[in-house]
Amino acid sequence: MAFNLKKVLKALLLSSSQPLAIKDIQAAFARFHDTQLPLMEGDEPAPAAPEAPSPAADENGTDGSAPAAAAPAEEITEVSADLPQDPELYGDVPTLITATQIREVMDAIAAELRASDDGLLLIEGNAGYRLVTHPRFARWVRILRQEPPPVKLSQSAIETLAVVAYRQPVTRSEIETIRGVSAEAGINKLLERELVYIVGRADSPGRPIQYGTTDQFLEFVGIKSLDELPASDVLSSRQIDEWLKTSSPAHAPTDTDMGLADEQLPLEAAAVAPEKPASPEGN
Repeated sequence: MAFNLKKVLKALLLSSSQPLAIKDIQAAFARFHDTQLPLMEGDEPAPAAPEAPSPAADENGTDGSAPAAAAPAEEITEVSADLPQDPELYGDVPTLITATQIREVMDAIAAELRASDDGLLLIEGNAGYRLVTHPRFARWVRILRQEPPPVKLSQSAIETLAVVAYRQPVTRSEIETIRGVSAEAGINKLLERELVYIVGRADSPGRPIQYGTTDQFLEFVGIKSLDELPASDVLSSRQIDEWLKTSSPAHAPTDTDMGLADEQLPLEAAAVAPEKPASPEGN
């Protein structure tokens, strides 16, 4: 029977509570072969040591007591669990499992889980593969763990997160210049949710703090790396750089800057209208 890589990978996925990276799988196969000690040519297995008689045994070899009880079946199972008795799992194990082979088998496992619709999914994150429950069962999982429903991000926080994701490392003043409003509340909420973190300080006057996205952000949006972010169809990074250089952070955005009609209310027009000169007496 040929070696079944799919069954082995399924077992490894179920046994790990952490994401399983391809390099971890390859390391496990390398350790498997390192622990195998085949006999060299001409070597013979060492004979088993003879059993020592019981200290209380009489000269006839018996101690008059009842024979010792057999070891429990559970212990025998545990002892023999790691023995290479199953050729489908331990026979003809390849010395090298390529990343392509692992990905192909993982894709097949993921397709089987989706087709069975049993509530489990196999996803690949930035840290590796892992089994997760389907989002349809999220409410049951929260009930079991006694967790409150997740708090959704506000539109302001989502916009701030988008600026950080596409412009990182980015300072708060740059975020505020791009969005035209204060970003303090949005940044604090994103820091609290561990979607962004402090990268360092910018090499500019005042050394302002710079922000970037975390690995949890990648899981939040369902991507493996920042390279998978969809291309921005608004402005390129170069255009934004040029605009930030020419714009003043202290400049308050007007209706025209925001794309609104520059209209004055009647009271505002009266307030700015010049006063008429007083007419001469007698006219």
